[in-house]
Amino acid sequence: MRQIVLDTETTGLDPATHRIIEIGCVELVNHVPTGRTFHTYLNPERDSDQRAFEVHKLSDDFLKGQPLFRDKADEFLDFLAGDQLVIHNAEFDMGFVNWELKRLSRGALLMSRVIDTISIARQKYPGAQASLDALCRRFEIDLSIRAERHGALIDAGLLARVYLELIGGRQPGLDFAVNGGKRGAAILMPKAKAPAAIRPPRRDLPGAQPSAEELALHEKFLAKIKDPIWRKS
Repeated sequence: MRQIVLDTETTGLDPATHRIIEIGCVELVNHVPTGRTFHTYLNPERDSDQRAFEVHKLSDDFLKGQPLFRDKADEFLDFLAGDQLVIHNAEFDMGFVNWELKRLSRGALLMSRVIDTISIARQKYPGAQASLDALCRRFEIDLSIRAERHGALIDAGLLARVYLELIGGRQPGLDFAVNGGKRGAAILMPKAKAPAAIRPPRRDLPGAQPSAEELALHEKFLAKIKDPIWRKS
């Protein structure tokens, strides 16, 4: 089972007037991270709202040098393929993605293929905070990588860890580190450990032998059993 954990950063809150500036995706297969990711910054062709900038810290000048969504759309959709999406507060991200696709006269992604982790969290922990930060704190997931700024790939990686906790337990190796100074994060996959060798049973141990008296007592006991099955042939 292949799933894509997806997150976006945007210039603001309204997809009809604002644009996506960053997309981050993390691939899971059978609930295990493969190490494959999709990540891109995008030129939104407009400035970010101040409040949005305070979250993502991506300057307008930096974004002007990035590709347009239409230049990355095929690569993005190819990475998603037809597989299930895992998104936190899915209506927000899906709203922006589908507006971008609509601008290109492309078909919308269906909500039926989405798992919304905020819904899972609210069902599992009613009344508790369900933000990504709050869930990371609940599951003791290190948030230090997010201290200075949010990022789509950073948040997709954190969400992958949260999702695996929500569905039943942390997978080892979902750790994060700054990727060589780039504005992103890489999932560090540990090398698989070889299974310990199975020790064959020892056949050189001396066996205990019954005495003649013990054998006689055993035969006497067997004689009391009527019509034993082991004497039928």
